Amino acid sequence: MTIDHLQTLLKEGEGFTTEFKECTHALNNSVFETVCSFSNRYGGYLLLGVRDNGEVIGVNPASADGIKKNFINQLSNPQIIMPTLFLSLSEIVVDGKIVLYVYVPVSSQVELLSGRLFDRNGDADVNITNAGDLAAQLIARKTGMFSERKLFPYATMEDMRLDLVPRIKRMALTRNEDHPWENMSNIEFFRSAGLYETDKESGREGFNLAGILLFGRDEVIQSCAAGAVTDCLLRRENLDRYDDRLIVETNLIEAYDQITEFIAKHTLDRFFLIDGHSISVRSHIAREIVSNSLAHREYTSSYRSRIVIEQERIVADNWSRAQFLGPLDPENFTPRSKNPIIAKFFVNIGRADELGSGVRNLYKYTRIYTGGAEPELVEGDVFKTVVPLTLIKKPDKVQSDEIKGNDCTINCTLTELEILKHLNNYPEATQLELAQAVRKSERTVKSATAHLQELGLLRREGAKKNGRWVVTIPIENKE
Repeated sequence: MTIDHLQTLLKEGEGFTTEFKECTHALNNSVFETVCSFSNRYGGYLLLGVRDNGEVIGVNPASADGIKKNFINQLSNPQIIMPTLFLSLSEIVVDGKIVLYVYVPVSSQVELLSGRLFDRNGDADVNITNAGDLAAQLIARKTGMFSERKLFPYATMEDMRLDLVPRIKRMALTRNEDHPWENMSNIEFFRSAGLYETDKESGREGFNLAGILLFGRDEVIQSCAAGAVTDCLLRRENLDRYDDRLIVETNLIEAYDQITEFIAKHTLDRFFLIDGHSISVRSHIAREIVSNSLAHREYTSSYRSRIVIEQERIVADNWSRAQFLGPLDPENFTPRSKNPIIAKFFVNIGRADELGSGVRNLYKYTRIYTGGAEPELVEGDVFKTVVPLTLIKKPDKVQSDEIKGNDCTINCTLTELEILKHLNNYPEATQLELAQAVRKSERTVKSATAHLQELGLLRREGAKKNGRWVVTIPIENKE
């Protein structure tokens, strides 16, 4: 470690991968709790001789060697750490003060401290020994087990929505006219899709969690995966609660339809000419948000996923099985599916692309939609996607080899459309008159007219009091 690196850690403060301990004269038990939790999570730097606020107070020089030896001895003792770890403290001097540090790597096994299980949550080491759900997730993360393959041998065909099978086959044939699912029986179809399988170790067979999530009846899904819920919210006026809400508790096939329809209902559509075809860019963005939320979620958690549409962005979050911590770089990341069976199924029916393409598509279409703004995708226990909605400029030329030009046609939200219709007939209407006409608050109307002006659909001419509104696009259905 260099002085510059140390200063960076001190400035950034404690978090998932950094912990400060004073330990000026001796080690305390919390040191080993941190080692255990770092090993079980993302790894991280442990610094001794530093206060919680990042102030370097230093380790007593007379105690430094004893602390180093005790650290090694404790980690080599299976009664303390199991499996044992082979780590040692190093020394660096800052302004004449000794700081002892060690980088704790992620362990390939579950680490226990005196029989207790610790995990890292923010800047805290949490004892999850008796937290069954959290402990199971940690074990699943360590073993690389895919929870979607959990068998439910007592689930039968009667528990499945078999009426969805013909539709799915048609969707697959639309994508590939020679798709092998076409003439398969139901059981052959489920086996081929990886949704019905045999456990080679126990000999049991049946539908797995992926099959339940995709085709199970609603009550069966809730029995097998209580976390299979998506809470869709519109928050533009009532920021404390919501303006509109949809709770989705059904199979992933129909859940996809319901969530994309909710997004379409509350966001502007923008069409661009791509490869000679007029393409709804908003639909492509919604497709990537929804397919990612449904296909790459960790369903063993009771965490309720959310998709929140705000004035200037969409925020989606869902529980994940993180491989690292931090934002994704679309140009430099290694895609790993949390649910490869579900992800492959979505690819087969045209609701997702091959692994990794979705992130790049989301960046591409968001840039087109907004005229240059980019989404943000952050990996962690909760995977978060933030997609901006505000048009920052109308692009003169979209930076993509696939884009031949653009011919933009914009549809509005229902409220904004009503505002445009009214102003098309009554261009001198005041904000109060407009609010009364569309039955919304003045605050909502002011926000909507500002947004419409930003989009170039509406402009204001003349003085503030005696001016008039000009609608810049043709509006039909006059009053």
